[in-house]
Amino acid sequence: MMKRPGPGMLIAAAFIGPGTVTTCIRAGVTDGFSLLWALLLSVFATVVLQEMAGRLGLISRQGLASAVKQQLRIPLLKTLFVSIILVAIVLGNAAYEAGNIAGAVLGLEGLTGREGIDVFPWLIALLAFILLWNGNNKFLERVFTVLVLLMSLSFMITAVLTMPSAGELFKGLFIPKLNGDNIYMVMALIGTTVVPYNLFLYASLVTEKWTSEAAMVTMRSDIGWSVILGGIVSMCILIAAAGAPINEVNGVMDLAAGLEPIYGSAARYGLGIGLLAAGITSAITAPLAAAYVANQCFGWHTNAKNWRFRIVWAGILLFGAVSLSLDFKPLEIIYTAQIANAVLLPVIALFLWWILNSRTLMGKFANSAWQNILAATVILIVIGLAGKSFLNLLNF
Repeated sequence: MMKRPGPGMLIAAAFIGPGTVTTCIRAGVTDGFSLLWALLLSVFATVVLQEMAGRLGLISRQGLASAVKQQLRIPLLKTLFVSIILVAIVLGNAAYEAGNIAGAVLGLEGLTGREGIDVFPWLIALLAFILLWNGNNKFLERVFTVLVLLMSLSFMITAVLTMPSAGELFKGLFIPKLNGDNIYMVMALIGTTVVPYNLFLYASLVTEKWTSEAAMVTMRSDIGWSVILGGIVSMCILIAAAGAPINEVNGVMDLAAGLEPIYGSAARYGLGIGLLAAGITSAITAPLAAAYVANQCFGWHTNAKNWRFRIVWAGILLFGAVSLSLDFKPLEIIYTAQIANAVLLPVIALFLWWILNSRTLMGKFANSAWQNILAATVILIVIGLAGKSFLNLLNF
């Protein structure tokens, strides 16, 4: 990974953000090990969908948003779909950026033992700005590889320290439990892993990383191992929370406080490092994905160092830092973005499935029978869970 890192590490780093950390902690505290299967399912779904997005980028030489515009012939449908993409990805990531920076700040506060330092959000934003301004994806791949491995070690060690039962882990991983009480938590765990904007991001990054179909095996290995590693990190967070002697937790530092009487200050430093790395990586990938999507939706056809590309990610980064500094919580924007994302994921999954079956576009790399079975399984599961949660909301 260190010698030849790929863009898959950016995807792993993107979905292991502060939101994932908090969601996994809550799942562990409220449901113990019983929802590990949801994370295992999420990893499977993410690998299937991201491989299709990567294959689309490698063979068609275009990003996902560009492919959507090209394949949709009806002007009204094209406008509607592009509008949903812009709301879900660009506006949504702007709203979530404050949370990404906040997660990194919380990790920094845990490491320094100092809270409420106004300069912390701006330090995180400045670091993200410098890394993004460089515009070198190879450099970002190496940075993110280090950060993901750092997160992995941090959360794996924390999980091991809780000494989980092997039998309970096996039951949680391979015996699904789904009911009206945990359906929303299951949806949250899947939603924090199978992230729509990562499909757009990976398809775009693949076109810049590799130039021929000969890299297909490398691409698949890149995204496969990266997502699996990211999934292991998420599982370790849930395991640590399930094994901690606490009854209620709202964030990673609450988990650290619960573990500290047993494991000392190492718990706070270990979790602080993990959360800091998670926050920084998400604070970088969210603006980057939004810039790629805007670039394709508006047909700019620019590179990562173009001023329009930089304005998009810089605006999102600035919005996050200012929102956090002013204690402004854009709840309405976040709510709108969540609705758009919920609508977008199954639609994008269906679109990928459809376009990956085009022999004209994909040639010999079109979906095979077993790839269609995998894709159909993932899509049906996502639609089924979303439908069940909707029915539960209506008290059916």
